[in-house]
Amino acid sequence: MRYGFKTAPQNTTFDDLLTCWQVADDLEVFESGWLFDHFEPIFSDRTGPCLEGWSTLAALAQATRRLRLGLMVTGNPYRHPSVLANIAATVDVISDGRLEIGIGAGWNQDEADALGLELPPLKERFDRFDEACQVLTLLLSQSTSDFAGEHYQLSGASCEPKPVQRPHPPIVIGGSGPKRTLRAVARYADHWNQAGGSPSQFAESLAIMHEHCADAGRDPSEIMTSTQLRFDDPAQIPDLAGRFADVGCDVAILYIDTPHRPETLEAIAAAIS
Repeated sequence: MRYGFKTAPQNTTFDDLLTCWQVADDLEVFESGWLFDHFEPIFSDRTGPCLEGWSTLAALAQATRRLRLGLMVTGNPYRHPSVLANIAATVDVISDGRLEIGIGAGWNQDEADALGLELPPLKERFDRFDEACQVLTLLLSQSTSDFAGEHYQLSGASCEPKPVQRPHPPIVIGGSGPKRTLRAVARYADHWNQAGGSPSQFAESLAIMHEHCADAGRDPSEIMTSTQLRFDDPAQIPDLAGRFADVGCDVAILYIDTPHRPETLEAIAAAIS
């Protein structure tokens, strides 16, 4: 099992995040660091502080040297995919090729309603998501791109500079919906993340994703898999992560709750080394 960590940028400060990420950058057991993409805290006091994900990620990319990094995951409704492509290319350049482009269809209705953001009905949301994945890969990998979708269109569009990683940074799709999300994983993703659940639920989703890969003519071994793990004591992590490894999970993304303190990451590193 390989390990990453996730520090949701809510109910925290940038200084605390920066300290944690720079400490983790020196701890070889962590291969990746992740933020989330929300504009107000989730599952807590919604009036608390919440740093914007992509701008925070750019700052952390500049302040680290080794960690792969990304948002787990970007909400597609929040940014036009053409805009997101340019943001992603820029962060990949800043990080010297360490970006993972996490993306999902979006889900937070309360946040959308509060901020006046459009969150389309479920079918349209996933139709847009499928098109967004195509727009992203086109803009990040081709000199000029044309695309005639129902929701997004490109006409001789370009995105420069190109990312360091070619043909583009890995696409990370988060979610476990059996019909649309896992089908999109099979078609577009380089990395699939399931946000929670048990090892048996992970195995069930993985089997469905493999079925979609067969339909798409895709080798599922091309797709890295991960899950997000919560824990009470770092000593629990090896056993918990091992049960996910047994059912085909490649990477455990360890959720680091607030307050964000480097001692937490150091204790985890000691437990999993």
